[in-house]
Amino acid sequence: MVFYHRILKCFVLIDLKINSVKHQDIGQMNMYLGYFASEENMTDDNPPIGIILSRYKDELLVQYATYGMDSNLFVSKYELYLPNREELEKLINEIMQD
Repeated sequence: MVFYHRILKCFVLIDLKINSVKHQDIGQMNMYLGYFASEENMTDDNPPIGIILSRYKDELLVQYATYGMDSNLFVSKYELYLPNREELEKLINEIMQD
């Protein structure tokens, strides 16, 4: 999906993956970012932003696959269901301890 954010003045490219993200997906998004930066951006536009949302995310794979790439490429995990109260409290406690 491709959107244009009026306030940020940039294209936002979103790729939704049903399962886990693979290094090829990251490379493909990086290619799309390059295309939009070179071919679609106007002179006053900011660099495009790429977002890959996947059901599962391997932090180490993402770290290595994005090494040296533009910092406007983000990989994140999505949830199919909202967590219940106990799961949410546990997640918050884990984040606060890091």
